[in-house]
Amino acid sequence: MASFKGEYDHSIDSKGRVSFPAKLRKYLPPQNQDSFTILKGLDRCLLLYPEEYWIGVEERLSRINEFQQKGRKVLRNFLRSADDITLDKHNRIAIPPKLMEWANISNRVIFIGMGESIELWSPDMLDKADEELDTDTYRELFEHVMGDGLEQ
Repeated sequence: MASFKGEYDHSIDSKGRVSFPAKLRKYLPPQNQDSFTILKGLDRCLLLYPEEYWIGVEERLSRINEFQQKGRKVLRNFLRSADDITLDKHNRIAIPPKLMEWANISNRVIFIGMGESIELWSPDMLDKADEELDTDTYRELFEHVMGDGLEQ
């Protein structure tokens, strides 16, 4: 299955609507081309999941024990901002105002393909996140996440 990738900068209109990038639309699952869940990300950005991929996230969340304090906190704080949205006939999504405010998004948004999800960033917040990640730190993170643990 194809995955979302790339970076796309788009303007937001006065009603909080933004065109969904055509290059990302081609990777939408055929059975649900227009249904998404949007919510706060773990970084200061928004997460956008096509419905098919969101179902997988919900399955993982259903395994969290809500009778443990950590489980309740994760569920509460992850799901409280979730909202279902759809593409309109002009292939735009309307970003909920509360989420725009939380992510410091105003007149522009950057879409970043993240495999099964898409991040939506304020250009300023993305610049700050990028400044915090120098080349050596990125290399170390990549080796830790993708490496097999063997020293060369």
